[in-house]
Amino acid sequence: MTPDERLIELGIELPPPPTLSASVAGRFLIARQSRGFLYISGSGPFRDGELVYQGKVGSDLTLEQGYDAARLTGLLLLATVRDQLGSLDRAAAWVKLLGMVNVAPGFTQTPAVINGCSDLLVEVFGHDRGAHARSAVGLAELPLGMAVEIEAIVEIAD
Repeated sequence: MTPDERLIELGIELPPPPTLSASVAGRFLIARQSRGFLYISGSGPFRDGELVYQGKVGSDLTLEQGYDAARLTGLLLLATVRDQLGSLDRAAAWVKLLGMVNVAPGFTQTPAVINGCSDLLVEVFGHDRGAHARSAVGLAELPLGMAVEIEAIVEIAD
C-alpha cells in the first residue's frame, strides 16, 4: 500500500504545505534537496495559516495536547514532502527528526510529545520507511510561543 493510499485508509487529508511569510521569505527555505536527501526546516502546529497550539507543555497545555500538536506538525511535514517531491512515494525513508517542545520548568516527557509525529509517520509509511532516528528536547521558548517545532531529514527514492 502506498503512503497516499494509507492516508485515505486512515481518513487523513493533508493540509496545504507551509509557505514562508513575507517577513522571513528569502532568509531560509522550507526545504532543500541535497545528495539524495530532503532537509525540512522546522515546522509548527499550524492549521490554515493559524498557530493552533501555543504555550508551554506541562503548564499551558497537557501532554495529550502536546502530542496532538506534534501530530499536526507531522501532517505539515508530510505536506511538505508531497509538495517538494511530487509524491509521498518518493520518500524512501524518514531518516531523522529533531523535535523541540516548549516546556514548563520540570516537564521531562518530551519524547511522549514528539511521539505524536513519530506515530503518524509509522502509521502512514510502515515501520521500515517511517521509523527514524530522533531527538526530542525541551526548550524554554519557541518562535511565536508555539508548543512544538519539528524538523526532518528524508531520504529520497531514486
